[in-house]
Amino acid sequence: MNTKYYLAVITAFSIWGFFSVVLKSLDDFSAFDILSYRTLGAATIMLVVSLLLRPKVLKNSLNLFKSLEKVDKRRIVIVNILSGLFLALNWYIFIYVMNNVSVSATSLAYLICPILTMVLAYLILKEKLFKLQWLAVTLSFTGCLLLSLGNLTNLFYSMIIALTYALYLVLQRKNQEMDRFLILTFQIGFAVLFLLPFIVTHESTTEKTNFFYVMLALIAVVFTIIPMFLNIYALRGLNSSVVGVFIYVNPLINFGLAIFYFGEKVTPVEGICYALILLSIFLFNFASLKNRIHRRRAAHI
Repeated sequence: MNTKYYLAVITAFSIWGFFSVVLKSLDDFSAFDILSYRTLGAATIMLVVSLLLRPKVLKNSLNLFKSLEKVDKRRIVIVNILSGLFLALNWYIFIYVMNNVSVSATSLAYLICPILTMVLAYLILKEKLFKLQWLAVTLSFTGCLLLSLGNLTNLFYSMIIALTYALYLVLQRKNQEMDRFLILTFQIGFAVLFLLPFIVTHESTTEKTNFFYVMLALIAVVFTIIPMFLNIYALRGLNSSVVGVFIYVNPLINFGLAIFYFGEKVTPVEGICYALILLSIFLFNFASLKNRIHRRRAAHI
């Protein structure tokens, strides 16, 4: 069992699950201010680390890239440009929906994303899903539908947000040759380039304080670079569908924080929906674990 990859993906989405606690301290600032400084800060930090602290890795990666066949070079460039594009789209659409539609639509996106990731991995990468895993997909889909009842607009925007990140995850399974940190640097750098026209034209009405810059540095490192690196590292050893299902860790932690930390009331329907999603996580990974046990037993016969 690839314990280190499971630990990496669980840690990544657990970190993102506590993101709301940090964001609550920045209520006075616009969501787009947070987004723009987050991406610029993360890209700058990663570029400095790659150039100054990891020059040997950079040199080796460039030599490796030069040694590859032309078709592999083209694939790596296309995959990472698309990855940066989907990251930028995901971040920008997320912030647009949060500001102009509703916060609940962005929360619902985190619940839909694992379903789309599993289905896309099955259709595009031909990753096999067992019968019990298809049952898990059905249960999680049912939970999401119940949460979206009476608000199809939220469902529509949530689907767009979820689709962009699901496509990003699936692309990373075709992105295994180069150094993971360097690849992530390129992807976030391209995302910044894509968002730059919006960042430049955005007019902020809130004065930035020292507290804002300290918290954004924290967000750039702890809630962007570290979990994204762990995420793409996990994809080296796990299928996209397996990584995708662990996205549910994020909204489940948010759900717990909403009840026990922020004191928000939860309806019975919401409780049932999250219970279905929690059950789907167990069933999905139980099927995968059971299959590994059977394969190991067969290998020792």
